[in-house]
Amino acid sequence: MTDPTQRNRLDEEQSPYLQAHADNPVNWQPWDEQAIEAARESDKPIFLSIGYAACHWCHVMAEESFEDEAVAEVLNEHFVPVKVDREERPDIDSIYMSICQQVTGRGGWPLSAWLTPDGRPFYVGTYFPKEPKRGQPGFLGLLQDIKDSWNDPEERDEIENRADQWTSAIEGELEEVPDQPGEAPGTIAIENAAEAAVRGADREHGGWGRGQKFPQNTRLHILMRNVARGGRGEYQEVVTETLDAMASGGLYDHVGGGFHRYTTDRDWTVPHFEKMLYDNAEIPRAFLAGYQLTGTERYADVVTETFEFLQRELQHPDGGFYSTLDARSAVEPAGSDRGESERGAKRPESNEGESGEQEEGAFYVWTPDEIHDAVDDETAADLFCDRYGVVPGGNFENGQTVLTERTSTDELAEEYDMDAANVQGAIERARKQVFEARSERPQPARDEKILASWNGLTISALADGALVLNETYADVAADALSFVREQLWDGEEDRLQRRYKDGETKIDGYLEDYAFLARGAFDLYQATGDVDHLAFALDLARAIEERFWDDDAGTLYFTQTGGESLVARPQEVSDQSTPSSAGVAAELLLSLSHFTTHDRFEEIATRVVETHASKIDANPLQHASLTLAADRLATGSLELTLVADKAPDSWSETLAERYLPMRLLAWRPADEQTFEGWLSTLDLDDAPAIWADRTQRDGEPTVYVCRSFTCSPPRHDLSEALSWADEQLQK
Repeated sequence: MTDPTQRNRLDEEQSPYLQAHADNPVNWQPWDEQAIEAARESDKPIFLSIGYAACHWCHVMAEESFEDEAVAEVLNEHFVPVKVDREERPDIDSIYMSICQQVTGRGGWPLSAWLTPDGRPFYVGTYFPKEPKRGQPGFLGLLQDIKDSWNDPEERDEIENRADQWTSAIEGELEEVPDQPGEAPGTIAIENAAEAAVRGADREHGGWGRGQKFPQNTRLHILMRNVARGGRGEYQEVVTETLDAMASGGLYDHVGGGFHRYTTDRDWTVPHFEKMLYDNAEIPRAFLAGYQLTGTERYADVVTETFEFLQRELQHPDGGFYSTLDARSAVEPAGSDRGESERGAKRPESNEGESGEQEEGAFYVWTPDEIHDAVDDETAADLFCDRYGVVPGGNFENGQTVLTERTSTDELAEEYDMDAANVQGAIERARKQVFEARSERPQPARDEKILASWNGLTISALADGALVLNETYADVAADALSFVREQLWDGEEDRLQRRYKDGETKIDGYLEDYAFLARGAFDLYQATGDVDHLAFALDLARAIEERFWDDDAGTLYFTQTGGESLVARPQEVSDQSTPSSAGVAAELLLSLSHFTTHDRFEEIATRVVETHASKIDANPLQHASLTLAADRLATGSLELTLVADKAPDSWSETLAERYLPMRLLAWRPADEQTFEGWLSTLDLDDAPAIWADRTQRDGEPTVYVCRSFTCSPPRHDLSEALSWADEQLQK
């Protein structure tokens, strides 16, 4: 049998991140049984490198070390080098990131881990420079030291002992559950979470933290849910301070819409420039809620511009959404002709430009001369520069500027002695010309794999947008859902694959794939009243019960029962860059339980909350999505049964205007024959309580509102029905 480690096997993979390393002199292996068996047979440690296509420091380490012949020689001779795309294999990433954070106190990508042949870790870190630098060990020297220790019998014993200890630590962190469940937290959990959010907020610059600034969308939802119940005014202040900072700073792309991953500074100025699909789904959901809560039009504009970015830059022609845009792009050679590139042309999957030189942010940053070259009116160019802080010297590298809102249009109107509307118009015309000029630059590479989970998040955001801003977003969401169902869902086996790329599907779905996609389908039902979307959400919920629920442990695991055996079977109970899949699943099951005639979904959600009650109580912000689920369990949903073949415009206006964080929209056709067809589609013999005996009255669209097992009389005016619900809440 040929040793698979004698060559780099990543050319067989579809992941753009893995393909980018297929030409390395390192004999990279994908994570598969061939690689693991090769490590066992040769008794060599595995060097595991985990990253993703848009990761800046992954590129740096690749250029410094993985493209270096001397490094490759050591890796190939003394290790089995394995590359993993964390976006394809979040289970592997979760396991080894857990021990990295426990041992080093920090995490990040690239994640570098050295494992025994059976997968137990014994040394971990993130980015390592090739040579020692600023107190960091050099990667080449580290490889030599680990190789020597592995081959020394005494030190090998120490390695094995450490690997056992670390594996136990991983199991304790990710897999184990309490011996006894706790009592499900009441409404106090979300109140405590809001208090903690205010205490930790950066009241000067917005958001949380005193260094790098990451979006914390679920915290915003926690605060806004409390505001809706009459919570402290400070809650809303923190929300608006954070949304304003995210919308005005460098996290947001002021020319093309959409959000970067995070900023490297406290005041939201300089981002890491990668754009992730999940951010551009979850952040707009927070802005939509903020818009409903405050009426601030800027929040609606941000959502509209971000959705335009998603459709323009990240949507597959058949509807699904790609994963990421890279932080880096090619730097144009001096004197290059930008006119040959066209907007909308197929992006490269490798971001190598003609010059071969890559720079982070090159696509997004500007100098005053570049703005004046792009804009045909001098005054408009000056206004644009003043508005977005484009000055000589800049705020970024090489005298360039990351655009941020620095001067208001009212201030500019006074300074330039112009009408404010004319200032705004001139800036918008300039923005369009800057956008066109930017479209001729070498574009960042796009990772064109399509992930079920991230598409689920995007479908939810678009469905919310259809209710709040423009009903046509529901069509975009439906196209994405249809793509995922056609390409990744096996309806005969109720099985979801995680990844689609160029006609190939791969990897059994994780809990986040099922939960996020089910929430997306359910949210789309709430936006459209299309029973097929509800039926799909219920199919996915049943699959969650079958594949991820462990009745003995009382928890939902991240990986499927009977799936690949790793050193631990992780749970995902804390929020990271995406919401906790266990939290989303629990809250979703509570919502979907209204559309069943059994109580299994509610029982599962209740037990998940009870199992993790101690974690919610101890740190509700770290477990923000579980905290939201616990709150829905304690408070109950605001049930709105909407009986109509066509909803009145007044209903749509009310749903768009009112911030109702606990609302559950249960559309029902007025025609009884159509309703019987719905029950057949859902495989129900009887109507669930949310629909039972709730028929159209007086031949007009009718709404029923229920909260905590108390229901309003049937009404025709949705606003009046909601007023009844408000009165009940105040009792």
